[in-house]
Amino acid sequence: MPEATTNSRTTRAGQHRYVAPLEETPLQSVDAVSKESDGSSLWKDAFRSLIREPLFIISALLILLIAVVVALPALFTSADPTFCTLDNSLADPRAGHPLGFNQQGCDIYARVIYGARASVMVGAFTTIAVVILGGIVGAIAGFYGGWLDALLSRIIDIFFAIPFILAAIVLLQLFRGSISAWHIVAVLAAFGWTQIARITRGAVISTKNSDFVTASTAVGATPLKNLIRHVLPNSIAPVIVTATVSLGIYIVAEATLSYLGLGLPTSIVSWGADIASAQTLLRTNPEALFFPAAALAVTVLSFIMMGDAVRDALDPKARTR
Repeated sequence: MPEATTNSRTTRAGQHRYVAPLEETPLQSVDAVSKESDGSSLWKDAFRSLIREPLFIISALLILLIAVVVALPALFTSADPTFCTLDNSLADPRAGHPLGFNQQGCDIYARVIYGARASVMVGAFTTIAVVILGGIVGAIAGFYGGWLDALLSRIIDIFFAIPFILAAIVLLQLFRGSISAWHIVAVLAAFGWTQIARITRGAVISTKNSDFVTASTAVGATPLKNLIRHVLPNSIAPVIVTATVSLGIYIVAEATLSYLGLGLPTSIVSWGADIASAQTLLRTNPEALFFPAAALAVTVLSFIMMGDAVRDALDPKARTR
């Protein structure tokens, strides 16, 4: 019969308590942690999950290719996208011009390559501005609460109710004829920051009452220090996901404004302007419209795929499922 141990202070007369030997239990293999093993964190676990995710790998390769095209377009074509001659109007592809020419006699391939720079840069700078503005407003509202939260939340709701494309169309009318990329960035950011603000506010509210924030307050940390050093770093995950998807949305917004004639000036090559100029050729020469539209679609799809992959990696429940 196995040995049993008794404790007179916790057992009654005639009762025995059985304690299994440690080597016969699986606890030692479950609870044992190697001293040489690396520490784990949300970001490390997310990275390990991402590098095994095909969706992330595909989107990352596409975004890397787009970044190289934006930074070094001359590596992909030696043609001048602004050199147009009517002698080449709607001409077929030939050596050095693999996609042919549009109605103005411009090289379609060169314009697709150089058009990436304007569209992607407007989307990137708009996203940066939106994250900064929305992040600050949302963090202050969620962390301090009270009347300040109520006031900022109502301001967020007012701006959120205004369609930012419609607002951009109205405001850019004021700069018609002298619109620059910075005008588009400013207008889109002025009405596009509300989603980031709402997400940041919710993440900060769920984080500010955590034990590590309470412990930091107990050792004398000020509220501002807690917000910057502890709350924001632990609330940034949903903001990153939303910003990644929003970048694609702002690229589409710039193309939409250029299509309507309220975007970048004609001296700057952009996908939206090329789509607008080729819309009348949809039946006769669809390739003039197809290629810039396809480049726009692939770029936006890449950022949306990246956002979905990052969201799944940063959501522990999604990883468990």
